Amino acid sequence: MEPDIHFHTRLFDVSLEPENPINPMRGHSLLEWLRERVPAQLDMTDPDAEDWGWYAHVNWEGRTYMVGAAANESEDGNHEWVLSLTKHRSLKERVLGKARMLGDDPCLVFFRRLIAGEPDFQQVSLQGLS
Repeated sequence: MEPDIHFHTRLFDVSLEPENPINPMRGHSLLEWLRERVPAQLDMTDPDAEDWGWYAHVNWEGRTYMVGAAANESEDGNHEWVLSLTKHRSLKERVLGKARMLGDDPCLVFFRRLIAGEPDFQQVSLQGLS
């Protein structure tokens, strides 16, 4: 199971996000916020839409990760955000159970610290690691 970082914030105005042409899901704001904060050498792609939200790819130490973002909107504007990380692995790695995403994965640690360090994000939690 891939990890998700959950948190609540009023920082993003989701009404200003571009329309997701596949499904009316929010998430673009969080990916843009991240792109402004990740080091240039991580080469994070522009956000793109998916039926479950928005995603971008990031290169980390020779590996590619998909960074997904989605918002569970609330009427009071304190939306729950979910940031998911998927580590791309070869077929051989998947079959042999190699290079799995673990809690100490450097890319996961980086994004978790970035999210946890933002004062406007509350109730930060990591879910989904097996």
